[in-house]
Amino acid sequence: MAQVLEFKLPDLGEGLTEAEIVRWLVEVGDVVAVDQPVVEVETAKALVDVPCPYGGVVTARFGEEGTELPVGAPLITVAVGAPADAAPAEDTGAKTEGSGNVLVGYGTSEAPARRRRVRPAQPPAGGAANGTGAPKAPAADEVPAAREVPATREVPAAREVPEGPVPVISPLVRRLARENGLDLRELTGSGPEGLILRADVEYALRAATAQGRPAAQSAATSHGVAPRPATTPAVTPAPEPTPTLTASTGPVAGGIRTPLKGIRGAVADKLSRSRREIPDATCWVDADATELMRARAAMNAAGGPKISLLALLARICTAALARYPELNSTVDMAAREVVQLDQVHIGFAAQTERGLVVPVVRDAHARDAESLTAEFARLTEAARTGTLTPGELTGGTFTLNNYGVFGVDGSTPIINHPEAAMLGVGRIVPKPWVHEGELAVRQVVQLSLTFDHRVCDGGTAGGFLRYVADCVEQPAVLLRTL
Repeated sequence: MAQVLEFKLPDLGEGLTEAEIVRWLVEVGDVVAVDQPVVEVETAKALVDVPCPYGGVVTARFGEEGTELPVGAPLITVAVGAPADAAPAEDTGAKTEGSGNVLVGYGTSEAPARRRRVRPAQPPAGGAANGTGAPKAPAADEVPAAREVPATREVPAAREVPEGPVPVISPLVRRLARENGLDLRELTGSGPEGLILRADVEYALRAATAQGRPAAQSAATSHGVAPRPATTPAVTPAPEPTPTLTASTGPVAGGIRTPLKGIRGAVADKLSRSRREIPDATCWVDADATELMRARAAMNAAGGPKISLLALLARICTAALARYPELNSTVDMAAREVVQLDQVHIGFAAQTERGLVVPVVRDAHARDAESLTAEFARLTEAARTGTLTPGELTGGTFTLNNYGVFGVDGSTPIINHPEAAMLGVGRIVPKPWVHEGELAVRQVVQLSLTFDHRVCDGGTAGGFLRYVADCVEQPAVLLRTL
């Protein structure tokens, strides 16, 4: 007799508490495989395909496209089959109803018991005779053969594989491991209670690359457990408070009401929080960008990949942050400390059809102009297609905002909380300018720096902005730091 299991919207990580259904990938009556994506949802940060940890027939869907669901709300129900009474012991151990890489709190609880029966080097002869877990074992034809459980059984007995569900919350982490052939059972999580984080998967993949072998093989070394990153403590981001809206007057008659949800809602919450918590100040300066434009033209004329203006500005910012590291900081009000950060992760504002997003270029301080250009191009394309992951939209330490593309000269931008500063760049236009004692037409740009007055005073902010302007006017200044 088939059993109907309910799959709920999992915690997608990054402090997200809700998601909007964008597109159903399955219909009622469809047969789904274990870990098959069943719905595409939009969070406040990205579009995510949500995989189902059960294999069987979809019996119900909850919510129409456009519906916003909280984490933990039912998504679908799946009917999984009954066991075959005469199934051999090894088949009973090899097949499961739920995903081995279950989401914490959402997977099948019977999977660990079935794995324990196949843990010895020699398969037990009467594995199916004791009846343990039998009421929930599926028929032989109802679970896809893509699962690699038999391969797990053939591993030497000296290798100890952790039992029970794999502690993974985010589907993005599971997808990253699956796409790179990495078995999550081989990892030891660095999060709370052994939770496997994105950093753990990326660490294992980097180790595999450094050793020149596949990720699965690298993760299986050292008795099947990949080394866990010991230097970075796991920090679970706290969800941002949702503003409480109160109305002193009754509803306004007429007009068009647009719900603040998805990206628009996330932007509203983040900018409001920035205004509430950060005492910001702005300074600005005009700069002659003629020499910078000539230097870029000379670089691109020499052959090779074209260098973008945004990449040159980012390179200037990393050099300026090395001189004024106070602006690469964040404020921890709970501890009443200013935390100065070692690495520079530059976010850049990108306007898309879905709204404003801020992709993050990791380790910008370690990249040259060519690498920065390539990463800006990749992230911009991902932003336009809506394929940015939450990891590519978080973790920035400084933001570069090129609002000149909108044809404006200046702005006083709102700091991207919890960062401490943002550099704004206006349009570059020909203007009268005194150059070498004579009036000339030069390419002039306005630069503005908005900064958190808690991390530094005006002297530091002014010194940073002046250094940036000097590099724009005389790019050779950068040679001192190359």
